[in-house]
Amino acid sequence: MLPHELGPEARALYEEIASGPRGGFMLAPDGGLTGPFNAMLLSPPVGGALQELGAAVRYRSTLSDRARELAILVVAGHHDSAFEQAAHEPIARSLGFTDDQLHALREGKPLTLPDDEATVLAVTRALVRKGDLDDTEYASLDERQLFELTTLVGYYSTLALQLRVFRVPTG
Repeated sequence: MLPHELGPEARALYEEIASGPRGGFMLAPDGGLTGPFNAMLLSPPVGGALQELGAAVRYRSTLSDRARELAILVVAGHHDSAFEQAAHEPIARSLGFTDDQLHALREGKPLTLPDDEATVLAVTRALVRKGDLDDTEYASLDERQLFELTTLVGYYSTLALQLRVFRVPTG
């Protein structure tokens, strides 16, 4: 949807997204929003809450940038979400992830990481594979990090579903 086609509620949400930290790379050449954000305009009350949750998960959590991108890419790989992979692999690469590591994340293969990141990887993979954690996995992160990580997994799983259902192109 293009900005001039939007009603007042959707236009306000569009402006919020476009002027926020994601706006620079989520604006299409025609002025519309790319990725999952265009669909959020279909229901501004729900879309606004969802995009705010995403902003909190991305920009205000205690997870390190590398841990967050690692988890996002595990979710994207699990759901075969090409858009999220294309959006987040360059970010991960800028944080020092190698092409071999990114390939392993896409394919769900083993990879060697520092202990704290290996823990995030193991917990995130458990969450996407079985939707739960055993006692050891639960105890491997503090509860705040675990809450933030489970929220991140849920948020990006929701985006993967919406990207698939609304047939959002990769680029």
